[in-house]
Amino acid sequence: MTDDLFFDTDCLSAFLWINDTNILHELYGGKIILPEPVYHELSNPSIPHIKQRVDVMISSKDVSVKTIVADTEEYKLYTELVRGEKGKRSIGRGEAGGIALAKTYNGILASNNYKDIAPYIEKYNLKHIDTGEILVEALKRKLITEAEGNCIWNKMLAKKRKLPANTFSEYLVKQQKDV
Repeated sequence: MTDDLFFDTDCLSAFLWINDTNILHELYGGKIILPEPVYHELSNPSIPHIKQRVDVMISSKDVSVKTIVADTEEYKLYTELVRGEKGKRSIGRGEAGGIALAKTYNGILASNNYKDIAPYIEKYNLKHIDTGEILVEALKRKLITEAEGNCIWNKMLAKKRKLPANTFSEYLVKQQKDV
């Protein structure tokens, strides 16, 4: 992948909660962009270790933060999504920021929240990845083994991260069936 990745809170926090961002560094270092609303969500004072981990990624240049500036194309889309488009319910600021920036800059949306983003992936023909696909890419590049992927997956589930399968191995089987 050569496009920038616009991460939503849920996708990045899956790695932050288990304090394992090396895969993100190896696969996408320098291409990870956090919409400013995502950075604010990750800066929750009740979980200071998450903000500290994000700040380390920013200082190492793996991650940058993008402000959604008023009177821009992305701002218009962002506000429509947060307020709720006609006939559709509103979505969270993090998801809206990721969608607006991925669409505007022809990037890749990194999010696990299919319920909220699926209509917009289709509507705007967005490229999309999730935590499972990131781990599959790491497996393909031999950054992890399947067993290590299962260990990472289990740690994420233990931290109450929502993932689409019970194990990484189960996710791999589902992926092969979908091909």
